[in-house]
Amino acid sequence: MTDGEFAAAMVRLGPFEPAPLLAVGVSGGADSLALALLADVWARARGGAVVGLVVDHGLRAEAAAEARATARLLVGRGIAARVLRLAGLAAGSALAERARIARYAALIATCEAEGMVHLLVGHHAADQAETVAARALRGSFSAGLAGMAGLVELPTVRVLRPLLGVLPGALRALLLARSMEWIEDPSNRDRRSLRVRLRLLAGERDGGERDGGDRDGGGRAGGGRGVGGRGGPGAGLVAAAAVVAGAARETAETQAAEVLGRLASIRPEGFAVIADGAMPPAALGALIQAVGGASYPPAPQAVATLAARPAPATLGGTRLLPAGRLGPGLLLVREAASLAPATQAVPGTVWDGRYRLARNATPPAGTTLGALGADARLFRRRSKLPAAVLRTLPALRSGATLLAVPHLRYPDPETCAHLGVLFAPPRPTAGAPFRTG
Repeated sequence: MTDGEFAAAMVRLGPFEPAPLLAVGVSGGADSLALALLADVWARARGGAVVGLVVDHGLRAEAAAEARATARLLVGRGIAARVLRLAGLAAGSALAERARIARYAALIATCEAEGMVHLLVGHHAADQAETVAARALRGSFSAGLAGMAGLVELPTVRVLRPLLGVLPGALRALLLARSMEWIEDPSNRDRRSLRVRLRLLAGERDGGERDGGDRDGGGRAGGGRGVGGRGGPGAGLVAAAAVVAGAARETAETQAAEVLGRLASIRPEGFAVIADGAMPPAALGALIQAVGGASYPPAPQAVATLAARPAPATLGGTRLLPAGRLGPGLLLVREAASLAPATQAVPGTVWDGRYRLARNATPPAGTTLGALGADARLFRRRSKLPAAVLRTLPALRSGATLLAVPHLRYPDPETCAHLGVLFAPPRPTAGAPFRTG
């Protein structure tokens, strides 16, 4: 890949501010290091800069030294670097997913703390092909086959994937041309991972290297050589198909957003009121995801019948019930039985995937953030909110003592101003400004 091709990819992901400051997630592998070099040239040409964020998951004894070595590689090329060490990860079930969640949380928190609104990650065409294949195996035959989006706009950070159309061999060629070494993570060969199994299968069937072209035996990576292997043209074809599917997904999301604008109202207390009438499954799924605080919406087939004829039901950690005194239509609320347990009330913490304690909040030591629960009975006469909503509101406690319920302005507006809790649900995949790049 050339600097000019990278600049063209960035145009599709704009706009950017003057002198842009870019964060780049760097693992030390070939793909992310190539991304850092390309992003650095692009940012410098515009008076900006790049900061490489290197995550040490703490899962291998040598990981800390590898993270420091990666940071030194970046600094040696004039790119600022930070090493972010994760704590609390342990071997066990769903390790890859837990590590991914922790990694992104650390990257996003660092971006927020340092005022960086663009986070670039190094997913490329072969990663996109693997994503499409994995989703197909899980039964996703609609929006899921669009693969990863080139741009995901989160509340505080824009996650950019400018390399989705680039084969990994091109990135390795760029590093070789610029005399840049890289490090390979042995987890890339762990057959317990579905992605690794797909990668190996593609290489074996198409004559590519068994390890997907990750290494050529000399400490450097070689491009995949198979037709359809990880670095071969088959991956490019799948990635190109994902772009077409992504355009269709974007159209569907735009339509879902228009429907939600007409038929639904999301309230700051964390619930929604839905007008009578059918709506697209994607629109209802997006609402369920937001109110339920889930990372993903429920499967379209699980929502389809309910979306065609909305009626009282329980789905995806939420409840649909008559709106009652809030007017005609239905109320979509969080299911009380599915609420997350209380957590320590640290400024910026997120509870139940939906409520964020303000970063300037000043809770007393030992304060917890959790559901109002049974204490909702104290507010039934002073609030017009249904009991189903009251029970799910966030509350701050010191032991068993109720300190504040910010959405009810209890005990008083001044206290709530110092203990602010905002409804900040995950951005739905339908109706959100996600783009394929």
